[in-house]
Amino acid sequence: MSEQKHGREAPALPLQLAAVGLEAEFELWLDGARVEPERIFDSPRDIIRGPLMHRRGTSYHLPTGGAVYFDTGVVEIATPVIELERGCAARAGRSLWESLLFLRRELDAWQEREGREARLVGFSTHYNTSFAVPPSAPDTGGGRPAAKRRSAAQLALLLTYVLPAPVMLLATNRRSTGVGVRPRGDRLEVTADFTPSSSLMIAAATVIAGIAREVMRWPSYELDELARRGLPVIRGFRPRKHTSRRGWLARFDGYPHNPFTVGPDAAVWELEEPFWRRRGEAPQRVSLRRIAREVVRAFRLGIRRVSDPFTFRLIDGVLAGRTPSLLDLAERPAAYEDVGRRARWDDLFPERVLARSRYERVLIRAISGRKLWLGGSAYTPVGMRGWSQVVFRREPDGGRQVLSIDELLRHLDDWERGSERIARSRQRL
Repeated sequence: MSEQKHGREAPALPLQLAAVGLEAEFELWLDGARVEPERIFDSPRDIIRGPLMHRRGTSYHLPTGGAVYFDTGVVEIATPVIELERGCAARAGRSLWESLLFLRRELDAWQEREGREARLVGFSTHYNTSFAVPPSAPDTGGGRPAAKRRSAAQLALLLTYVLPAPVMLLATNRRSTGVGVRPRGDRLEVTADFTPSSSLMIAAATVIAGIAREVMRWPSYELDELARRGLPVIRGFRPRKHTSRRGWLARFDGYPHNPFTVGPDAAVWELEEPFWRRRGEAPQRVSLRRIAREVVRAFRLGIRRVSDPFTFRLIDGVLAGRTPSLLDLAERPAAYEDVGRRARWDDLFPERVLARSRYERVLIRAISGRKLWLGGSAYTPVGMRGWSQVVFRREPDGGRQVLSIDELLRHLDDWERGSERIARSRQRL
């Protein structure tokens, strides 16, 4: 651990490990009418009982490790960062739904106190994956700097051609309007509708992380890579500028047909010639499900690297038509209208089956306020700086220390054992 001088804070640091994370947005409906949460509440503290660690603005950390805040007329829940490894999307999905159900229980108590009826209506999900050009990626740019050929902005546009078909099958419904990809500095953010099925949300997150991390390894993010690799590209597709922030959107009106309403098995899509030439087949019209299947097949190994076995089978089932997609349904499911009650977390991944990630454990420990002992001194976590740093108060002098979660990984086992010893001591008393 690198000690900071008394009262000085460490500069913001990037994560040392690649990571994923999820965010979900919800409309708040009170007594049958949509309201802006910031017009009703000063902050989530007006809803949630008990102590919470403040993050910034109206954002607060939850005991689950996530955070809740109000953002331009919606309630938003975000997971902590979770390192990229096998099962990471399942861990992120579990974290998001635990936070969601925590908030739902607090809303239940609030509406009982106030005599009002409150619903959370699913609005959107944001799938985040760390962005970095791997140093081992082959450099075949003919002398052009890597930053000119492999920027986050270029990758976002490239993925707008690659990701939408499988994401549509796994994460959208008949009333959806698009799938977006936005560059966000050291991460990429894929935007889609909220999905009331936790297992399908995890499947979408798995596909996104697996494909995005594989494409990052390409020597170039220019669009001609699609033809060179024979990936399916819908003829006539034109991405739109994203409606919020920088980025791109595979919107329904950027396609020759509306992919959300024609049905996943309608063979109406013409593909660009390189796809057929690589396979030695005559061109034919294909379905959205076939396109999604071809994309996932091309990145199967990358997806498997980050997937748990259950989710990998679910992805195959949806893309083969054995398991229903929400696009297979005639209408958007009613579960969207009351998330946390009609749409619930079925606990497919209990900790005995899928342990929590190390980053997640560090953040849960920090948010709990449990003391960390270092060099004979006790350090009490009192705040967070973003998702990557924890602010501590040192006892007994009250000096402040800011430690990155990467530094804290080295002390995680002692931190957890120390808390267990304190709990046992209290039980004996």
